[in-house]
Amino acid sequence: MSKHATAHELGIDINEQHGLFKWLLASFLMGKRIQADIAVEAYRVLVDKHNRDTPRKLSNCTHRELVAMLGEAHYVRYDESTATRLSALAKKLQAEYDGTIGGMRAASTDRRDFERKLEAFEGVGPKTVEIFMREAGGVLF
Repeated sequence: MSKHATAHELGIDINEQHGLFKWLLASFLMGKRIQADIAVEAYRVLVDKHNRDTPRKLSNCTHRELVAMLGEAHYVRYDESTATRLSALAKKLQAEYDGTIGGMRAASTDRRDFERKLEAFEGVGPKTVEIFMREAGGVLF
């Protein structure tokens, strides 16, 4: 698997209802300074094993549950801070953008504005935006 897995490699169809959120979740995990295979496994544990594939489902997890899921994937170096940031991302997406990436797109004037909104999520930096937009940019813009 490449340094950063593709949506296709992860079985994500970004054109499906929650596909963009799943891809954002994967991009978020891969955007950290952690081994790519561990980031991919963390995605698989969260989404495939525990079905946390929407902002609502993710935000309904307790901090302890998120840390445990990340631990299952051996995503342990940043498990506490990542759990906090994943929960905040899901809650902010729900509160500000109707729980969808499409809602965030609708609130954006253009691609750059959308990217700025992405970077406003705690823990989302230029690398996460780059990974996410590599595949989502063509669907969103």
